[in-house]
Amino acid sequence: MAASVNDTCKQSVERTSINPTSFQKKTRNKLLSIPGTRLSVQNGQLLVSTGVTSLDYVLGGGLAVGTVLLIEEDRYDSYARMILKYFLAEGVVCQHELFLAAAQDHPNDIFQELPDPILDDVVMHKPADQPRLSSEPHGNLDAMKIAWRYQNLPKVQSGLASSSRFGHYYDVSKTMEPEIRQAAKCHHFYLPEQPRQSSATRSPVLDSYAALLKSIEEVIRREGFSVAAPPTKSRNILRIGLHSLGSPLWGDDLCCQDNPKHSHALTTFLYGLRALLRSSLSVAVVTVPSHLIQSRSLRGSITRLCDNAIALESFKGSERETGPLCKDYHGLLHVRQVPHLNCLTSQLPDHKDLAFKLKRKQFSIERLHLPPDLSETVSRVSRAEAAGAAALASACGSGNKHLDF
Repeated sequence: MAASVNDTCKQSVERTSINPTSFQKKTRNKLLSIPGTRLSVQNGQLLVSTGVTSLDYVLGGGLAVGTVLLIEEDRYDSYARMILKYFLAEGVVCQHELFLAAAQDHPNDIFQELPDPILDDVVMHKPADQPRLSSEPHGNLDAMKIAWRYQNLPKVQSGLASSSRFGHYYDVSKTMEPEIRQAAKCHHFYLPEQPRQSSATRSPVLDSYAALLKSIEEVIRREGFSVAAPPTKSRNILRIGLHSLGSPLWGDDLCCQDNPKHSHALTTFLYGLRALLRSSLSVAVVTVPSHLIQSRSLRGSITRLCDNAIALESFKGSERETGPLCKDYHGLLHVRQVPHLNCLTSQLPDHKDLAFKLKRKQFSIERLHLPPDLSETVSRVSRAEAAGAAALASACGSGNKHLDF
């Protein structure tokens, strides 16, 4: 009897180990093991960083894999080009593969201008409270009071940052070391180096965009970035940077004529690019000189064919560059479009007035606000000006009376 009981216990233990309960530990998706990525808490999409942490915050946490970010260039194409280099530099640090297409500068020259990463940076986002000055006594600061109407208002925090760290920081005053840059696998497409195909039925613009789309498709298929490809090796992300599409350098006439002959060349390319990225582990950043495109409907079509769209308005060469309101910033950032991914509503930024500035070592996006000037000197000057204006108005009124009389 004892032997039979022991046998029964052994069988029950073996049966328990073979047939586990329904409460099983869920295994994480293999996509989570890709370096430089994380899942979005809003829609569950796999995100990558743009390289600019404040821009990640504006876009809802980062760029979703399989989407396209459109950047409407500023007039001198300095800040849009800088964001593109941030995007590529983040790919180098995260060991992602890169694809860069350009028509003016050679892609290798752009790769050599990537900013230097700050790998040992520790950035602590301080609250919006102003730091205490050491020259001021402690008792005077505690005794300071403001007007009752401003006492309960929330304090303004200019910097945009999320609670969790995502992405890296870069020093734009230095370039990336060649050892770090050469460790990344880069693919490039330089339009002047592509063979010209003479065709009587197709235009050169369509041939250029078709060759670019074919080159991207070949890299995705050959390097195993397609979702349908068998996972023979560890998965990775392909970062695609397309510089200044639609410009005359690409042979396009969108910026040269009011009624361009090849108005659908760029939109057809963007349609094919978006469909190609949807089924691959790729993300693209496209810069377009939208301020040169005269057709408003065409600009809207280009925006709608991309998932994210932002516009950069630089103050360079305008009156705002030296104005008192915008003297601390270098331009405005407009959010044209945000994606609707796996949800009915999109992640809209909590503040619409956004501005960007280029500090000595860093490019950042901040909330644009005008701080109140409560100084006693300004109040006295304003009161004196108001009194002078009132006296002048009364003098003019009395003079008119005497003239009428």
